[in-house]
Amino acid sequence: MMMKFTIILLLFSAVVSAQSKIVGSYEELPDPKPVQQETWSALKPGVYVSFGSTDIRYDKRNAPSILPLQTQWQTRAWKGEMVHTQFLVWTTRDLEQLSFEWSKLEDSKGHKIPEKNISANFVRYVMADGLNNEGGGCGIQPGHDSSLVADVIDPVKSLPVAKNTTRPVWLSIKVPANAVEGTYNGYVKVREGTNKYPAILHYTIEVLNHTLPAPEHWKFHLDLWQNPYSVARVYGVKAWSKQHFDIMRPYMKMLANAGQKAITTTLIHDPWNSQTYDVYGSMVKWTKSKNGSWTYDYTVFDKWVSFMMSLGINKFINCYSMIPWNLKFHYYDEALGKDTVIMAKPGTPEYDAHWRPMLANFAAHLKEKGWFNKTTIAMDERAMADMQKAIALIKSADKDFKISLAGNYHPEIERDLVDYSVASNQVIDSATMLSRKKAGFNTTYYTCCTEGHPNTFTFSEPAESVWLAWYAAYKGYDGYLRWAYNCWTKDSLHDTRFGSWSSGDAYLVYPALRSSIRFERLIEGVQDFEKISVLREDFIKNNRQDKLRLLENILSGFDIRELKNKNAAEILHTSQDKLNKL
Repeated sequence: MMMKFTIILLLFSAVVSAQSKIVGSYEELPDPKPVQQETWSALKPGVYVSFGSTDIRYDKRNAPSILPLQTQWQTRAWKGEMVHTQFLVWTTRDLEQLSFEWSKLEDSKGHKIPEKNISANFVRYVMADGLNNEGGGCGIQPGHDSSLVADVIDPVKSLPVAKNTTRPVWLSIKVPANAVEGTYNGYVKVREGTNKYPAILHYTIEVLNHTLPAPEHWKFHLDLWQNPYSVARVYGVKAWSKQHFDIMRPYMKMLANAGQKAITTTLIHDPWNSQTYDVYGSMVKWTKSKNGSWTYDYTVFDKWVSFMMSLGINKFINCYSMIPWNLKFHYYDEALGKDTVIMAKPGTPEYDAHWRPMLANFAAHLKEKGWFNKTTIAMDERAMADMQKAIALIKSADKDFKISLAGNYHPEIERDLVDYSVASNQVIDSATMLSRKKAGFNTTYYTCCTEGHPNTFTFSEPAESVWLAWYAAYKGYDGYLRWAYNCWTKDSLHDTRFGSWSSGDAYLVYPALRSSIRFERLIEGVQDFEKISVLREDFIKNNRQDKLRLLENILSGFDIRELKNKNAAEILHTSQDKLNKL
């Protein structure tokens, strides 16, 4: 037992040592936008505290216009659900240290939600840009419309707050799955220094008699692409070392707890033509022997897949990509004694000669590991003609290989794609959606830099992150795909701008296990999707056609065209309220 404890302690020490480089207090960048001095001059000197809205990214430089101060908050929740709100602290004088204390939640009969299920974390500010002149997030020019926006959720215990600034706080409550139905009350104390308490905020949660399944049982197919190479660079550790895996574990567990279903793997080096700050390497080592035969080392691939599966992410192993964006394929050539690159287009003899032996070998390896039925050969935004050629080759190597594509909808290849994610502007007819569901195929949609709304940029309306899952429920999709969970930029804690995409396009969480408003509200939407699924199944089982009609009526407001005339929060709050009343 002592040996086991020592090993755990050493592992923890290694993670803490690596994290110490990026954990702790840090200075935010200055806001390039001018201060609206009148927001401060209108205030009497003092410290102000109030509940706010999770739909607003409050400015740091300006005082919020919340009058009267809101010291009470009420919400409803299912058992097993995570709920959250924001409260704000703004001050006309310097606060040396700000921290929080909170109580357990308790109902009138003595039932409790313990303190460990509650957290109050500071919301931090990062540099962001905006949309382009056409209202999209692609082709952003350097320095475009830059401003400081609230997004990072930082679990640091205390922070100083400078005079004439605003500091939001993210309050989260995880309702236990075994909670007793009832109305629970609690409070949060705002503490200045060691013994001053400028405010106490009270809140109430009505726990309903419904239970949300645990994340590992969620039906929503969440596919946020992971980048292990970013973690290695930011923490300064060797890729695929034991320390690397120890550091990645809590990040990927956080992703698993959001309902993640797919493992992002690479079969080749740089499948996305170096479009990320940290280039994806190959998880398979290709070697061409002197006699012209090929060998494939799956050591890294196997470690990564086994690691992710151990955390509960195990529905699909998506392997990118047989059609890389630059059509370059790297391998080690024994005859030349060096790493080599060839270029080959799908359908050519060179392409066939390069991929056919690998696919056959890979299929055998996957079957030996028991992973073949979970694995897809995955491509990303490739032309239909190239896809048809690649599909023909894949099926000739093993007719049972599964194939995945994120891209436009092509009816000609739809039946070949077990996992198909289409862009948000694509239309799949209802008959096809139904036939895919009957076949057990997975059909999701995605957003990227193209969509101005809805999206998950650092400046996007927070409600849009929730809206994404509601749109999936409305259209009958199985879930949602976003290309980057953690493709961190050079200085991702300070500046979310990167390349020509709108800020935040490349990642949803931050180093040192810092979540974000975007990520937390994305999970909120996934929980709503699960509620819809649970209720629909119950109404169908009990032949409650009246309830089914009410449910479908609620979903009808989530046509993507509605966002041209309404913001996401307008649509969302009414729908969430109606859903909880069902």
